[in-house]
Parts: sequence; C-alpha cells; structure tokens
Amino acid sequence: MNTLPLCSVTVSRRLCKIGAAFLLAAGMLHAASSQADALDNINKNGKVRIGVFMDYPPFGSIGPDMKPLGYDIDMADLIGRALKTKVELVQVTGDNRMAYLAGGKVDLLLSVGQTPERAKVIDFSNAYAPYYLAVFGGPKLLVKSNADLGGKTISVARGTLEDLSISKIAPADAVIKRFDDPNGAISAFLAGQAQLMVVGNDVGATIMAKNPTAGIEQKFQLFSSPDHVGLNKNEPRLAQQINQAIGQAKKDGTLNKISQKWLRVSLPDDL
Repeated sequence: MNTLPLCSVTVSRRLCKIGAAFLLAAGMLHAASSQADALDNINKNGKVRIGVFMDYPPFGSIGPDMKPLGYDIDMADLIGRALKTKVELVQVTGDNRMAYLAGGKVDLLLSVGQTPERAKVIDFSNAYAPYYLAVFGGPKLLVKSNADLGGKTISVARGTLEDLSISKIAPADAVIKRFDDPNGAISAFLAGQAQLMVVGNDVGATIMAKNPTAGIEQKFQLFSSPDHVGLNKNEPRLAQQINQAIGQAKKDGTLNKISQKWLRVSLPDDL
C-alpha cells in the first residue's frame, strides 16, 4: 500500500500558505513599486526568476535525478520561452514566497490561488492550472454527481475543507468516514474501507500515479480554486506577456498536454 507524506496530501496545507506572510509582503510593497519595470529588469538580467514549491507534487518536486519536475516546472519553462530568456527556479515556502516577490528576490510566483487578501498585495495572471477538490473512486462505481453519493462510503480527513465540502452536499444516507489526518483517509480508501475519497486534484493525481493497477479515477469536482501566476502590482507589461503566453498555450494545446501529463486529466474548458 502506498501512502503519501502529510505535507502533500491535504488542501488545508495549500490554503494555510496565506498566513502571516501577507503582513510582511504588504509592508514591503512600497519598496517593490519603486523599482524599475520588471520586464526591463528581466531582459537586462537575461533571466526570469520564478518562485516554485519543491515539496508539492505533482506541481513541483525533486526527481530521482535530483532535478526539479512537475506541472509548475513545465510552466516555468513555458514562461521562459515566451519571454525569450533563461529561467532561474527559486525554491520558496508558503511563509516566505510573498515576501520574496515583494522584496525582488523573484519576478514571478507559481501555484498562487486568487483570494481577496492576496489581491491587496499582488496581481494575478489568468489561470493556468486547475486546482480543486474532487471525489475519487474505482472504475466500476457509477458516481457522476452528489446525488450518486447516496448509500456510498466516503473517506475524508476530519475538519478539513474536504470534510466541510462533502458534508455540505452529500445525501443523508451517504456514510462519511472521518479520519484524524489525510493519510488515514487515503489509506482507508486504498484498503477498501471506503468506496470513495475526497482529496485535492493534485493529491488524486499522485495517488493514481502511485497505484496504477487500482484503476482509481476522478468522479466529479467540488470546491475549485485555479492556480495563477503571481506578480507584483503595477507591472502591466509583464502581466500582458504572461497572459499572452498562457492564452497561446491554451490555444495550441500545450497546457492541456501539461495537465494530462501531471494531473492525468484534460484542462477544464472553463479555465
């Protein structure tokens, strides 16, 4: 049985990355706004510095060859090609990445969910990757919507956004099995103690990759919070370049290929 480290299996980890970093980033915003145009600096330096998580598979992690890999690594390469410059990957954490952006240590951030709090500090590109909670289960189980959850057993980590989301929409006769942590919920599902589980699409993709013979598939989506490129405010030229790159990658199918490669699903039509 394969299980995943706690840091990579809960949407709560992603959501708690907002933290106190906003206060620090907000305090540095004035200094960032007084710097030269970001696109000019990128061209002058001959590289774009992109902040990425290296402990967040399948978006970013370190492979067996000790090289970075994942959705965001491919996205960073795409941005580098669009800007016609080299890419310098900068490892960031949830606590420091907003300050890194405001302080000029990176030019861009990846895997940024758009929230009102963050919008006070940074700007966002158009969405480039899907991020959502979803219901996962075996191929023989016909589940297409919340109505089909009736009579089914569902594993979930107690008190998480996953728990709150599924509890809100599940029929009264659905059996929600709550576990103390995400690893417990996933292990129970893999052991056959539950017919379905609720996790983030990133976690689901990792579980499917680690358990290829189980035939696990995504049934339907719940809560959605797509990923955007984050950049400092008042950088319209850089924002335009990034949005053009994203738009072209959607149009020519490049982003869809990246999504299929790392998330094992096609890019949503409404992204």
